[in-house]
This record gives sequence, C-alpha cells and structure tokens, in this order.
Amino acid sequence: MGSVCKCSCTVTANPHAHLSSMASFVRFCSPILGSFLGAPLSSGYRVPQCVWHKGFGRCSVRSSSSQDTSSAGEKVVLHIVNQDGMKTTTQVTEGESLLDVVVNKNLDISGFGACEGTLACSTCHLIFDENIYNKLGPIMDEEMDMLDLAYGQTKTSRLGCQINIQKWMDGMTVHVPQEIKDRRSE
Repeated sequence: MGSVCKCSCTVTANPHAHLSSMASFVRFCSPILGSFLGAPLSSGYRVPQCVWHKGFGRCSVRSSSSQDTSSAGEKVVLHIVNQDGMKTTTQVTEGESLLDVVVNKNLDISGFGACEGTLACSTCHLIFDENIYNKLGPIMDEEMDMLDLAYGQTKTSRLGCQINIQKWMDGMTVHVPQEIKDRRSE
C-alpha cells in the first residue's frame, strides 16, 4: 500500500520496516493517519522530508529549524571538528542532513551513522554551539530517546540525521564528540 508524503514522494508501507520508522511514517507523513493520531502536522514543525535507502520506501522524519527553506539547493559552508580536533571545511547543499554530509563527503569519522538515519542509534551525535542549537527547533521524543544513549551528551547535542542544512547555517561549526560507539551492539 502506498501513500503520498508531505514532500510529494511516494512512500510504501513495508511490513518488515523498523517499527520506529513505520511509526514516524504513520505519525508525520500520512496526512490521514497522522491527523488521526494527533501528530503535530501543522503546529509550527517543519514539514518532514522523505529519505530513500536501499530500494524500499520509508520516511525518516527529520526535525530541523522551522525557519524558511524555500530556497533549497543553495550551497552552504559547514565546518566540522572531528574527534581529534581537526577542522574540516566543506561546501554542502541546502536540504541535506548532517548525516548525509558526513557520508557523501567521505569525512573520516569512524562509526558515524551506523543506522543510516533511521533513529535506531546515536552514532551521528553532534554538538552545536548554543546560539545555533537554539535555532534548530524542537527535538522529537524518538530523537531524545536515542540521545539518552549517546556518549558525551551535552545540553546542545543533536543527532545529525535529524538536522537538515539550511541557508542560515552558512559558516556553522559542529563538533563530533570524543567517542562514537553504537550501543546497540552492547
């Protein structure tokens, strides 16, 4: 059975999909089911974008800033400080998630993004400056649950899979914690 997500792509309900991904699809991407479950589809949250991985459709809901994203596709400069304190500056496309940036730019951050953005781990944990963190918008319960498992969590921690690059982030610096470990394997 297929449905149309708010970002106009077709999402197919895969019966074998990870429960958290399916719950996110039902709550945030299906207009009929989402409103039935009382999801905050129009209460100031940014409309989620779908992410396609490995041939089956599932929607990874990403919370980012509620600020305007109408000029998607513009280039933004991003600075990433890795575990060793080495700063990498890269140009990224507006709309990409921070997880996608690390993967697509082949940044050497060992263990980063183990679950490929399905909110099933905390390996894409990033630390933001407080002024940037305050602009990122609300954290959903699913992200908070995963952040609770993150090593080195701070009051300005977020998961990179849940943050999409926006024009106002141009010049932003994010920090990778000292250690990344996938606690699912413990």
